[in-house]
Amino acid sequence: MTDLTKLIKRKMREKNVILGYNKVMKAIKTKQLQTIIYATNFPKEKLKIVKHNARIGGIEVKEYSKDSVELGLVCGKPFAVSILAIKGSKK
Repeated sequence: MTDLTKLIKRKMREKNVILGYNKVMKAIKTKQLQTIIYATNFPKEKLKIVKHNARIGGIEVKEYSKDSVELGLVCGKPFAVSILAIKGSKK
């Protein structure tokens, strides 16, 4: 299991995760995010917007090595998850 997978699973247990594009975009504005993680099949146009806003907010953005269906399974959800954000102050 990769470090990113372990991190996602741990944060899901702690309930420190925001799922979905719209909720992540709102959370970026509050600057209370530590990391944003997106699936390999996340739309490029939206990714550009996320990366731009994350750069302004000083939030780290990482790509998960698999698609949204796999990311959803890692999150323990019965649906695809294309993007998620881990809450917490930046270190």
